[in-house]
Amino acid sequence: MSTPSSATDFQSALLRKARWHPLEFVVWAAAFALPLVMPSHSLLINEIAIVALFAMSLDLILGYTGIVSLGHAAFFGFGAYAAALFAKLVMPDPTVGLVVATVLSALLGLVASVTILRGSDLTRLMVTLGTALLLLELANKLDWLTGGADGLQGVVMGPVLGLFDFDLYGRTAAWYSLAVMLLLFLLMRRLVHSPFGATLKAIRDNRLRAMAIGIPVVSRLAVIYTVAAGIAGAAGALLAQTTGFASLDVLAFDRSADVLLMLVIGGVGWLYGGVAGAIVFKLLQTWLSAVTPQYWMFWIGLILVLLVLVGRDRLLKPWTWFGAGKKKGGAA
Repeated sequence: MSTPSSATDFQSALLRKARWHPLEFVVWAAAFALPLVMPSHSLLINEIAIVALFAMSLDLILGYTGIVSLGHAAFFGFGAYAAALFAKLVMPDPTVGLVVATVLSALLGLVASVTILRGSDLTRLMVTLGTALLLLELANKLDWLTGGADGLQGVVMGPVLGLFDFDLYGRTAAWYSLAVMLLLFLLMRRLVHSPFGATLKAIRDNRLRAMAIGIPVVSRLAVIYTVAAGIAGAAGALLAQTTGFASLDVLAFDRSADVLLMLVIGGVGWLYGGVAGAIVFKLLQTWLSAVTPQYWMFWIGLILVLLVLVGRDRLLKPWTWFGAGKKKGGAA
């Protein structure tokens, strides 16, 4: 049983982890300055911000709770279609559409959370994948509403906050996506560094032990799955709003696989891992597809194999791959 002093020490440790490092302010300031410094790359910056938010949402359930999902694109795609349909059929205001898409995706996550409360990790993999495939087929069949294989076209977005119009160069889109990513990052950061976040890590490490000490495992899993689904839906909504288009691609298995690869690259269990993985993955994808359009996936696959075999910490230090360095180095 915990004493008052141990409880105080625990709260102090959480506060220390939640405290911002000065370097973080520099990183975020640089991110918002990029559309001004490199205006020709604003569209790429916008895309990186969106997939980074998507990766962080997956990290909430994978890195902090231990739930492996192959169907996280279900919420991403649902948010994209919800935002696009809202803009086309109801009103073009992007902020209202973003809120609506986020709430609807969270509700879908709440319903889908029932599927991850039972069974083993393999069962959850299959169920989450099946959920995404069901939504993909549903979007394909409802072509009168979603456009089917042709995609939902004719989506025109209004200005952000009624002041900032989306431009062809993508600067408004980049700042809009970065601002939403920062707001949701603050929410996720507060969540994972709270006592609630500590219970998630306890569930990840040993679910039976967490139940034995009185943690309501079922409700915790349902809540975090709902939150992660809502944030993934917000990322999908940003993609639809900034591109003016939603297609079956947003629900495809490739989306779920790519975001898992981003977390493999950046690391799980810390929110910046999703950001780092998204940056590295998208830059590699852009550069390799320009250099070798036909074989860029081969080179990304080779890099991932090296990452797993050598380890993230030693991938950039070839002199530690063999001998004593290999024994001392950390694994990914």
